[in-house]
Amino acid sequence: MLELRKDIFADERDDNLKEIGKGTQRQDMLGHVTGTSTYFDDHKLQGMLHLKVLRSAHPHARLRRIDTSEADSAPGVRRIIRGSDVPRNLNTLLSLINFGKDDEPTLAVDKVRYKGEPIVAVVADSPLEAFEAIAKIRVDYEPLPAVFDVEEALKPGAPVVNETYPKNTFTYHERYDHQKLRFGDVERGFAESDHVLEQRYQMSPIEHAPTETNGSIAAPDTNGRYVVYTSTQALFFSLDTCAKILDLPSNTFHFVGGTVGGGFGGKVDTLTEPLAILGAMLTGRPVRYVLGREEEMQYGPPRGAERIFIKDGVKRDGRIVARKITAYFDSGAYTRLSSYAVVKCAAHLPGPYTIPNVYGDIYCVFTNRTPATAMRGFGVTGMDFAIECQMDKLAHLTGIDPMEFRIINAYRDGDMKAHRREAKNTALIECVQVAAEKAKWPLREEFKRMSSRKEGGGARAEIPPTAREPVASRLAPPQQRTSYDRGIAMPASEQRPVAPPPPSPPAAPSHGATRFSSVFGTRRR
Repeated sequence: MLELRKDIFADERDDNLKEIGKGTQRQDMLGHVTGTSTYFDDHKLQGMLHLKVLRSAHPHARLRRIDTSEADSAPGVRRIIRGSDVPRNLNTLLSLINFGKDDEPTLAVDKVRYKGEPIVAVVADSPLEAFEAIAKIRVDYEPLPAVFDVEEALKPGAPVVNETYPKNTFTYHERYDHQKLRFGDVERGFAESDHVLEQRYQMSPIEHAPTETNGSIAAPDTNGRYVVYTSTQALFFSLDTCAKILDLPSNTFHFVGGTVGGGFGGKVDTLTEPLAILGAMLTGRPVRYVLGREEEMQYGPPRGAERIFIKDGVKRDGRIVARKITAYFDSGAYTRLSSYAVVKCAAHLPGPYTIPNVYGDIYCVFTNRTPATAMRGFGVTGMDFAIECQMDKLAHLTGIDPMEFRIINAYRDGDMKAHRREAKNTALIECVQVAAEKAKWPLREEFKRMSSRKEGGGARAEIPPTAREPVASRLAPPQQRTSYDRGIAMPASEQRPVAPPPPSPPAAPSHGATRFSSVFGTRRR
C-alpha cells in the first residue's frame, strides 16, 4: 500500500481539512488581486524572436507543393521551419504511457486532415513580420473528400481520415475498435419491461476559452540546455513530449510552469513548446510562440463532440431492468486524449444506478474536425448529462416523481455494479434527500427514511448470466512502445547477426520513471 511521507513537509502542511465556514485565503490570491502574479508571457528576454504558423485552409487535402522562397527573404525572417526539420515529426500524447500509436505530425508533410492544421512555422523578429512572411508562402493543395459526422465516418467507403487508424476508429488492446460493457441479458430485460424508451443525445464541441491563450517561450540556457516558460497544465507530459519529438534526453530541458491563466483541460496538449524549442535550437535565440485568440478559438483543441443513444427498459414500479448505450466520441483528426475519454466513459456506465442488464458500446471516431482534448470530466460529463435527462424522461413515462425515481434505482452498499465490482460508500440517496430538502421538493416520508446503507446486496449483489461474445480478430499490429534509448551506431562491416532474444516486457523509458496511468493502473515513481 502506498503511503505518503507526511513528516517530510510537516512544517508546510496542515492535514486538518475542516475548512467549511472559514475564510481561508488561497496562496495565489494576493498576486491575482494585485496584478503581480507571474505568467509565462511575463518573461521578456533579450533578443527574443517570435514564431507564427501557417495553417491549412482545407479540412482534408494532399500537399502537392509548399513554396517558401519568397518568405525566406522577407524582412525580419530568421528561419522557416518545415516538417522535415522536426526530428521526430509524429506523436500522440498517450504513447508516453504505451497507449496508442503516434499519429499526429507537429507540422504537416504530405497531407492535412483538419482546417487549421499547422504546415509551416516562421520565426521572425516581430509577430507582424512573421505574419507578413506567412502571407508570402504558397501551398498547392489537392482537396480530398472529408467527413465531419461520427456515424458517417464509420460507414463503408467513408474517407479515411487518419491512415494510422484506417477504419476511422481507435484500436484498443491491438484488436478492438471500441470499448464494450456486457452485464446480464439486455434483450431479455427489454422483453420483461413494461415500458421501453430510446432517445438520442448530442453534445457539440466546447471551446475552453481561457483568458490566457496557449503559449510558451523557449530560450538557450547554459551547457546546451533550454529553459522553457510555459502555460501547460501538464508540465512533465509536456517535457517528455518535447524530448520525444526533438529526439533529445529530457534533461536537456528546464521547464518552468507556474500560474496558468485558465486551462480547464485545454492546456494538457503540448501545442507550442516543441516548435518554440526547435526555433530556439535553430536560431540560438529565445523564441516566443503564443496562439492568437482566433487560433485558440478555431484551432485550439475543444472538448470533443459526443453522440449518445440510450435505450432503457423499466417496470411500472420504476425499476430500470435494462439499459443499452451506444456512444460515439468525435476525436477529430487525431487521437490526442479522446481514446482515454472513451475508457472513462465505459467505466462510468450505467451511471450511479443498480441495473441488472447493461449493454454498452463506446467508440472513439476520427473525423476531419479539430482534434479534441480534455475538458473538466471529459468522458463522463456528457454521458452524465444524457443519463440524467433520460432519468427525467423515464420518471415522466412511469408517472413517478423524478427525485423518488432516482432513489428507487440508486446504488446501495453491497449492490453489484455492471463492472462486477461491489458498490461501497454509496451516498446518492442521501444526496437526493438533501437536494430535495434544500429545494423544498416534497418527498414522501418513506423516501425520506431510505438509506444507501440499507436494502443493498442480496439479490442485488448477484452477477447475472452474461453470454460471451466471440473474440474479435486482430485488427492492427502491436501497439507502439516508445523507447528513448539511443544506442551507438556500429559500422555495417562490424555488425554480426545475432539470435533474437527471448520475449520480455518493454523496458521503461530511459528518460524517466514509470508514470501513473488510470488506464493500466501503474504508478509513477
